[in-house]
Amino acid sequence: MKLLFAASECLPFIKTGGLADVIGTLPRALAALRPEYEVRVILPKYRRIPEHFRNAMRHVYDGRILLGWRDQYLGIEELVMDGVTYWFVDNEFYFGGDYIYGSGDFESERFCFFCKAVMEALPKLDFIPDVIHCNDWQTGFIPLLVREYAKRPDYAGIKTVMTIHNLRFIGWAPRGLVMDLLSLGEEAADTAEYSGGMSSLKAGIRCCDKITTVSPTYAKEILTPEYGETLDLDLRLRAGDLIGILNGISNELYDPANDRNIAMGYDAGSLVGKRACKEALIEELGLERNVEKPVFAVISRLTDQKGIDKIRSILPKLLWEGAQAVVLGMGDREYEEYFDWLGRESPNFAFRCEMNDALSRRIYAGADLFLMPSEFEPCGLSQMLALRYGCIPIVRETGGLADTVAAYDRFRESGNGFSFSGRSFASFAEVTGLALSVYYDKPRWEALVKRAMQTDFDWKRSAGEYADMYERLMNE
Repeated sequence: MKLLFAASECLPFIKTGGLADVIGTLPRALAALRPEYEVRVILPKYRRIPEHFRNAMRHVYDGRILLGWRDQYLGIEELVMDGVTYWFVDNEFYFGGDYIYGSGDFESERFCFFCKAVMEALPKLDFIPDVIHCNDWQTGFIPLLVREYAKRPDYAGIKTVMTIHNLRFIGWAPRGLVMDLLSLGEEAADTAEYSGGMSSLKAGIRCCDKITTVSPTYAKEILTPEYGETLDLDLRLRAGDLIGILNGISNELYDPANDRNIAMGYDAGSLVGKRACKEALIEELGLERNVEKPVFAVISRLTDQKGIDKIRSILPKLLWEGAQAVVLGMGDREYEEYFDWLGRESPNFAFRCEMNDALSRRIYAGADLFLMPSEFEPCGLSQMLALRYGCIPIVRETGGLADTVAAYDRFRESGNGFSFSGRSFASFAEVTGLALSVYYDKPRWEALVKRAMQTDFDWKRSAGEYADMYERLMNE
């Protein structure tokens, strides 16, 4: 089977969020699980891709494509890693800026170009996939274009899968602009009509063969008006083709026993190294050198979706009562300014306004408790990484958080974290208090940390579910 993943970001080349983690790991897991598959990934060639990757790319195609009245250059660069071929769509006009995502009509134009470039490049690369697996709004017009291109013999038979990583971003664009850029007729444009314009994500939902989202619970939630972001009706119409498959992580890439970014390796059999990592983290952050104090961690985009208001409300009390905390992330200026102020006011709090993979690993390894009270969470990878490193998550029961964090039960000595339902600040504070009471009961806490570290979210299981879906799709 020939598989093509189309996405706007992918580790290790370029990342702004969890999408990059998925596209950087799922194709590799599929290639390892099913060696008979030919797996390719296609993404933009951004200027911000590190130079050593850019220098390793091999130029495989250049030509021109029409984008409405625009005659644009299209180049394809190739890089093969770990059994997967990566293709990079090269166009300096669209992807040569010093940013990944922008806004406005030009942002719509950039990714209309990307979607059309994918379709136009395939025959030139001598690769007509059985399945194109699209991801989020940036690739949403590809399933619509596949329908249009299916009239040509060399495109016949292509199936499409649309994965929704976050339904909040629908890819709205002016109708006339998209019709011009993609040379669409009125009937095709009507498929993606949204609030006087067009939504690329709606196009993907309406035109693809299968829809997936990144956790079973989120697949149910997005069928409701509360979580459906105004597309719940379209999703309910396609409910029979909607599947929730939980994201995974790579146990090889994220292994506290062999992670060179942390002070000392450890595993569930011995937590001596985790204590050493805590001591090293406290010193690195400039916190009070008292390893007995609980250390809370937040590693997140600083937005309302992530429940930052709840975190902001509880932190001063936790710090006043003797806990320590660290926040790593960037986002809304209001939150950045608050955490910056709190860092200056409290010797028990540290704020790092950056996205830093190595530091995040040291935080997972050195912190005790991980705060993630998201308003909604399609899947979430942070709580999986926290569990992998024995940093106990406190989460709201929504989306992938509900599917991955089993609530602690002191009577059965079960569970791998703490969770609360509803949206109240009081519920979050109450469950955080419960977590602290367990933290100070050292035998129970150590048993909980070991259970957490034994939770397995490796991609092998989820990759198998994707492979089964592709096989069923090809037999329909």
